[in-house]
Amino acid sequence: MTLPPAPDAPPAGPLTGVRILDLSSVVMGPYATQTLADLGADVIKVESPAGDNMRAVGPMRNPGMGHLYLHLNRNKRSIVLDLKTPEGLEACLKLAESCDALLYNIRPQAMARLGLSYDTVAARNPRIVYLGAYGFGEAGPYAGRPAYDDLIQGQTGIAALSAQQSGDVPRYAPLTLADRAVGLHVAIALVSAVLHAKTSGRGQQVEIPMFEGMAHLVLGDHLGGATFEPPMGPTGYARLLAPHRRPYATADGYLCLLIYNDKHWRNFFNLIGQPELAEDPRFCTHGARAAHIGEVYAYVADVIRTRPTQEWLDALARADIPASQLYTVDDLLVDEHLVATDFIRHVDHPSEGALRTPAPLGQYQGTPTSLRRPAPRLGEHSREVLAQAGYDDARIDALVARGITQDGNH
Repeated sequence: MTLPPAPDAPPAGPLTGVRILDLSSVVMGPYATQTLADLGADVIKVESPAGDNMRAVGPMRNPGMGHLYLHLNRNKRSIVLDLKTPEGLEACLKLAESCDALLYNIRPQAMARLGLSYDTVAARNPRIVYLGAYGFGEAGPYAGRPAYDDLIQGQTGIAALSAQQSGDVPRYAPLTLADRAVGLHVAIALVSAVLHAKTSGRGQQVEIPMFEGMAHLVLGDHLGGATFEPPMGPTGYARLLAPHRRPYATADGYLCLLIYNDKHWRNFFNLIGQPELAEDPRFCTHGARAAHIGEVYAYVADVIRTRPTQEWLDALARADIPASQLYTVDDLLVDEHLVATDFIRHVDHPSEGALRTPAPLGQYQGTPTSLRRPAPRLGEHSREVLAQAGYDDARIDALVARGITQDGNH
């Protein structure tokens, strides 16, 4: 049962009324559930007495409130439960009775050992969506292998593609790409299955594995000639792998530039005073440019080096050719567009003080989103959530005294 919002509560978003029991930790699962919480879902984050590992990743102002944790767990409620105790397990199952979905990120066998198998949970709530988000699909030989973002980037070809494109050593993308990309798949899958359960009255078990999720993303771009049987050429998307597909060096810095369609190319050749190149066999059509993509990018790189960045930006804007300056992460914080759209929010956290955080993504005219809750302290909502599940004060006090739960407000 979801309690109605207080009369002065902020807008809650299009998923108001959906309740999710979140047993996940680290990045992929919490990113998925934060996305859903931003859209209005009531996400109950179940943590062990030690808390989510990401709480310990600094910088931080106070122990257990690391910056990554803060950016993965807003709009959620935190309850501590020691699931290895009968009382903690029973409390978790009791909470599942009133939830639309349960998300976890350990192997199904480990969930079963805890007493939280799909059959056990579904016996308490047949309408629940029971979603496992872990490394590898259970039907394959990699089932149960450890899976972290770096490993999945390496195993799905991302690091090798980086080396192929740059001619340097293999490198991982400098962000938790696999966790966040597959986390969005998790969010979509959970909402889809909840919608089905609400229309059919039947819940189900769902699996979203990281390896297959990132292989899906990589192969969508890079199957190339292997798309066809027999193959019509090697794997790889030549444009993405061209060595000069990177920010172009200018006379005084760097420039991001994409000369893409025929109109762009004609305008570019006019801009640099060489309109005849529009008829050059290397440049005259999209297909010709694709066939000579390395040479095309190299030519543009040589031209862009001849002028300063701002001069290029002004000239390219007049020629209606897509270009932008090269940003650092620091530049994002003061970008005029993000400032104008109120994307970087300045909030006051009850325990962590003044913080910056990205806004919930998108605009919903009828069901606007909001920052309803800051990322919770460990066990901050244990008492509140257990009381909503029917536990009286004496019973909650007993769980706190035995360390099965924690009252994060004391």
